[in-house]
Amino acid sequence: MRVTKKIKAEQVRILSEVYAGAKPALQFNNPFELLVAVILSAQCTDKRVNVTTARLFAKAATPEAIVQMGLPALEDEIRDCGLFRNKAKNIMATCMTLCEKYGGEVPEDYDELLKLPGVGRKTANVVTSIAFHRPAIAVDTHVFRVANRLKLAVGETPLEVEKGLQKAIPKEDWSAAHHWLIWHGRKICKARRPLCDECPLKEVCPSAGKAE
Repeated sequence: MRVTKKIKAEQVRILSEVYAGAKPALQFNNPFELLVAVILSAQCTDKRVNVTTARLFAKAATPEAIVQMGLPALEDEIRDCGLFRNKAKNIMATCMTLCEKYGGEVPEDYDELLKLPGVGRKTANVVTSIAFHRPAIAVDTHVFRVANRLKLAVGETPLEVEKGLQKAIPKEDWSAAHHWLIWHGRKICKARRPLCDECPLKEVCPSAGKAE
């Protein structure tokens, strides 16, 4: 199947209808809590992150409080999230930076977000999109996989896929499309044994029945 602009538009239309109103699974109350949750979410389920952040934020819900907590205590609080030492190091360094440079607030500027320890394009895009309501497409493993299988955006790196999605999807839908693609990846287009027979996109997917 040759995936034309018309087919890509139809893919986006179907995703928008099937996953209308899709929201992030991470639980948070403000930009800072979202930032920490996204850092913790690397190679960890959102369900586990929500358990961890509920416990952590009950004790320390601000950059200042986490700095005061100290690194060993922070490691203990996030130990069940995996890669906890590296994540704790980045969270602590980010909290110190927020306190020293930004008055304890998460900066809204995208380039400033990228300067924070442990914050890459995916995390910056999530915070930009969800916390600050600006168009952005964060490419996690689900988005990367689904975009490539659909050939909605083809790339060998998250950045290549991000740029491809920006071209294929109207800018006003970027933030919502991020959630459509994530939920489709979780529910149907799974990494192993995708449920192609049940997929609402099977008629417009070049990988239908072929994905490994």
